[in-house]
Amino acid sequence: MPGTDTSAARPFGRRLLHRLGRPSTGAAVVWVPLAAVVCGLFAGASASRAAWETSRPQPDRAEASAILTSAFPGHDLGEIDTPPALFVVYGHALRLGTVKTLVLGDGGEYQESATSAAALGAPPVPAEQIVAVARDRLSGAGWTVYDPQVTEGISCADKMCATPFAITDTTLVARRGDTILNASISSQTAADASYLAVELHRAPPPLVVPAGVLGTLLGTVAGWWVFAWASRRCAQRGSAVRVLLGVAVALWWLPVLLAVPSLLRHHRDEPHPAWHPFWEWLGQPAASLLFLVGSVCALLGLGLAAVPRRER
Repeated sequence: MPGTDTSAARPFGRRLLHRLGRPSTGAAVVWVPLAAVVCGLFAGASASRAAWETSRPQPDRAEASAILTSAFPGHDLGEIDTPPALFVVYGHALRLGTVKTLVLGDGGEYQESATSAAALGAPPVPAEQIVAVARDRLSGAGWTVYDPQVTEGISCADKMCATPFAITDTTLVARRGDTILNASISSQTAADASYLAVELHRAPPPLVVPAGVLGTLLGTVAGWWVFAWASRRCAQRGSAVRVLLGVAVALWWLPVLLAVPSLLRHHRDEPHPAWHPFWEWLGQPAASLLFLVGSVCALLGLGLAAVPRRER
């Protein structure tokens, strides 16, 4: 408003931003950026997971039946199983009872669900013929078909494996629109095993990438301000705050350093119409226990840093 004196407010705002964004000297110059970046990554992963909710539901039985009948004619794929949710743990929707599963070592089972079907017994025609027919029919229906991946193995005709024989397993991947098909074709002949298994699931919706980028940027800025402030308070609070925050940053970064090389090798060795979700690149929720312990340490450290200093 005209006549309002803002000369006092502006210096205060500049001083506040300067204090929030300025880490202390020493080791803080290293661990504050690391803390800020990992906070941004976790924020981006959370934002991308929220954006996944804009995805279409997984294919229903009618859609799946039309695709399977077209791609694999003459094969009895039996009952088509539809998932209970977009993401599942051991095939079940995430609920309060599965939190223990996520935290105590089985967090890697939290995955995108899929509509699936399988054909049992010995293949009625050679596996190579099944693959060739499926590739031709999928390409003709507008699917982008990736090069099949073939692996060789050994199977046994009896429990003692007196007569081992070679088998092949072929993985066929295709994508059309936001639908991805994964098929596994085996040359095995056991009556109780499947020679053809097919899964259909959705690709990441368009909002996942921009939501992840925006969340990462905002989370990094917020993390920088908070941990830069905490680094200056560390000088007044002794070593306890530094130790707690250092442990938190280490526990947050450790799964990332392990997960990224592994997923890069996985994407290089196998065709992927869509990349794995953002949080899996951070080792989550497979290493959710480390994340939770690190979060507790960070909250304790920030709480100690926020306690007013007692004047002598």
